[in-house]
Amino acid sequence: MNGAQILLECLVREEVDCFFGYPGGVTLPLYDALYDHPIKHVLVRHEENACFAAEGYARATGKVGVCCATSGPGATNLVTGLVDSMMDSIPIVAITGQVSTKLIGSDAFQEADTFGITRACTKHNYLVKTLAELPKIVHEAFYIASSGRPGPVLIDIPKDVFQATGHYTPVDTIHLPGYKVFTEGHAGQIRRAAQMIWEAERPFVYAGGGVIASGADGELRELVEMVDMPAVCTLMGLGALPSNHPNFVSMPGMHGSYAANMGISNCDLLIALGVRFDDRVTGRLAAFAPNARVIHVDIDPAEIAKNRIPDIPIVGDVKRVLQKLNRNLGEMKGEHGSRNTAPRAAWRQQVRDWAKEHPYDKSRSETEIKPQHLISEIDRLSAGEAIVTTDVGQHQMWTAQLVRFNHPRLWINSGGLGAMGFGLPAAIGAQFARPDKLVFAIVGDGGFQMSIPELGTIASNGLPIKIIVMNNGHLGMVRQWQELFYNNRLSSVRLDCFPDAEKLAGAYGFKGRTIEKPSELADALDIAIKEPGPYLLNVKVTQFENVYPMVPSGGAINEMVLGPPVPVAV
Repeated sequence: MNGAQILLECLVREEVDCFFGYPGGVTLPLYDALYDHPIKHVLVRHEENACFAAEGYARATGKVGVCCATSGPGATNLVTGLVDSMMDSIPIVAITGQVSTKLIGSDAFQEADTFGITRACTKHNYLVKTLAELPKIVHEAFYIASSGRPGPVLIDIPKDVFQATGHYTPVDTIHLPGYKVFTEGHAGQIRRAAQMIWEAERPFVYAGGGVIASGADGELRELVEMVDMPAVCTLMGLGALPSNHPNFVSMPGMHGSYAANMGISNCDLLIALGVRFDDRVTGRLAAFAPNARVIHVDIDPAEIAKNRIPDIPIVGDVKRVLQKLNRNLGEMKGEHGSRNTAPRAAWRQQVRDWAKEHPYDKSRSETEIKPQHLISEIDRLSAGEAIVTTDVGQHQMWTAQLVRFNHPRLWINSGGLGAMGFGLPAAIGAQFARPDKLVFAIVGDGGFQMSIPELGTIASNGLPIKIIVMNNGHLGMVRQWQELFYNNRLSSVRLDCFPDAEKLAGAYGFKGRTIEKPSELADALDIAIKEPGPYLLNVKVTQFENVYPMVPSGGAINEMVLGPPVPVAV
């Protein structure tokens, strides 16, 4: 077998059923081997989108997503996607071609130091030097990408390694003496955490993407119900606790709800599960959960005490730690019976009162389509069961606020990096991963124009993705900040030219439409859903609507701006 055939055999053994890529000169041996191979290759229209699509696949399934690019510009175009998956802890294996080994370092055509360039944006990376080491490296890459804190791993393969021939020997064991994964958590610390939860009067759960990565949604639900305490899920953790669960509050942070932020600000115990105390959640760190003791569970030791020093640090897999924690709490309940529940009942009621006092804005207008109206209609159609992808910006925040997610792996967005253009290719990956699911790609008019070429990928594969453009004619979140913090000096944020949606979709062979009246919205969305193939719906919404609540940069999360200024009567 040659190196390309050995690589594909390794992918088969890793249960890869499809991957996303774009061919080039040095990867021609791989694409020749793919010609009659059962693994499906999805030809994207830009390498960055190959990585985003692989992320969509991984986020929707929990499996490792795979992407491929050629040397030089192909490999460097992957970097944004690699950083995105690194920030959000998404398991990706990226395969790049490299010039032949004898040409490395000679500034050969389409040569780039892919190994050096991607060192800082991958969990680990490899430059394959011989055919003999290829199988070992491939299987190590999948193990590293998916174990511990997930992340991207890159394999750079020179052309002569693809072409070299040899005998393939399966790799049965992975031995990485320098790579340690702590999964179980310290038993004593878990018992202390259980005792602290048992004694708390105002406990509050702060759950993040680590809960979804570890498959700990069932254990989270058991914990929340056993103690009967309120819980929030971060932007990356939405769906870890069903949105329709009575103990679920909402998302916390810069655009989180009043109840979520006030709950964190007033709790006496914060149970942080698979989170990294991100600045968009904490606001001014010194004022975050100021009166609370903190239990922090994370599989990555580097995250413990990085931003907030916990009272009880627990390094381990969230699922396994919660299984032991729940067992300890159950034993305490069996030994001591029910504790005094009055303070906790009052606490739960207080959080509910905050939610009623300042709910998310779902306002509508008779004359123009409000963004909140659009997202509420999508929520009606998804009913907490559809996969929803977004770019980054206002539409992302409104979607996170208003769309229900009753299961993990339905909500797919670029959280840590905030990459524009992410939503459409991520939807492609998610639809390949879950062909049984309704998939919405909710995108802004800015981010959409960064990924328009992927309409070709959608059309050529007949993917029934519903593309909803929230079109406010601006780079919405940038405009919002310029309005609020730069004296409304709107600089380079106006998007005054947008393609005709019907003609654009029609050019790719499917249907599209533009609407701008509130009376058209419900019917237009219903038509899009009923269409068996892809559909592009361009929705012109209120141009100058802002996302609230909003915590200004540098503010504490209980210092929320709840809405636009109210005009003062003279």
